[in-house]
Amino acid sequence: MSQGCPLSPKTSPRGLLVKLNNFGVTGRTALAPLERYVALMNRTFFITSVTAQRRTIFQTDTAADLIVDVLLHYRSEGKFLLHEFVIMPDHFHALITPSSDISLEKAVQFIKGGFSFRLKSKTPVWQAGFTNHRVRDEEDFEQHREYIWMNPVRARLVNRPEEYAHSSASGRFALDPKPQGLKPLLYGS
Repeated sequence: MSQGCPLSPKTSPRGLLVKLNNFGVTGRTALAPLERYVALMNRTFFITSVTAQRRTIFQTDTAADLIVDVLLHYRSEGKFLLHEFVIMPDHFHALITPSSDISLEKAVQFIKGGFSFRLKSKTPVWQAGFTNHRVRDEEDFEQHREYIWMNPVRARLVNRPEEYAHSSASGRFALDPKPQGLKPLLYGS
């Protein structure tokens, strides 16, 4: 069996249940451990949302810090796992895995609505909707991580990814690890 497979000899169904309980899954209403694990697989997304009229709201540290606080707040509430993110002057990108009882749309609503509510803006903050891409495998995850990390470099805001304060590349934030269950990279294929 491939590494990271939920049925590998290293991961028992009990081990899966412990991992799921750590993600807030408890009680009789929870799915069986393997079903719950499978429900979380294939739920990792690369998301992007843009400000209304591409206003550069996040070029100030105050606004950029506020949206980072919103991301970390809803992560700590278990609404989603937060794997990577970057806050650019007029948009953000993130790699998230919504909790199995929350749709991707609801997770993004928490982020955008939570930020708008805390900002107390009298004008629209966001463009309607958002873009998303379901992460297919480890290679796809790594490509989107690299995209997130390099976004401020490509925009000439910094020389190196770790210099950008409002990015997971800075190393300043507690994040969730790459999700288990992604198809492994297949070398030589």
